[in-house]
Amino acid sequence: MYEMAGMAGFFGAHGIWSVSDGETLVPLLGHEYADGRKGMERLVHEDLDDAVKAGQAALEAGQEGWVRAVLVADAYLHLEAGRFDALIVNAVEYLPERWSLQMAIPYRPESSPDGFAVYRPKFIDVVGVDEPDFAALADAFFAGVDSHEQAAATWDAHLIDESV
Repeated sequence: MYEMAGMAGFFGAHGIWSVSDGETLVPLLGHEYADGRKGMERLVHEDLDDAVKAGQAALEAGQEGWVRAVLVADAYLHLEAGRFDALIVNAVEYLPERWSLQMAIPYRPESSPDGFAVYRPKFIDVVGVDEPDFAALADAFFAGVDSHEQAAATWDAHLIDESV
């Protein structure tokens, strides 16, 4: 499960890097095979909702040989403090057992008066584990963020140490 959380961090960071210049994220699907090979595809469709639906279907079904996969999509997160732009990160571990993780990475768009910023990620759901160790999952997630050198630099430069 921690490898899945690290992969979620890597691709979540890639998504933050992608939206830091003000663009809407084209949903991305990252995956890893049993032999360690990794891949990523951008889900380009005429309609972003169709792209997200295609990504969700691919994530749910998996592909032969995938050990884990991550879907990252741009969305809105509704919290008590209001509506926030956020990247929604859905991760699935297929083997040895099926586990899943959903997180949100709230951010302030580049077009806002105060410019681009990244807020603390939030766990939304963990499935397949009775009592998840959120501290260890968060550590694995941030190790994944740090493993993407270019994206981690953007993340660190724009991180606001507050929760929304």
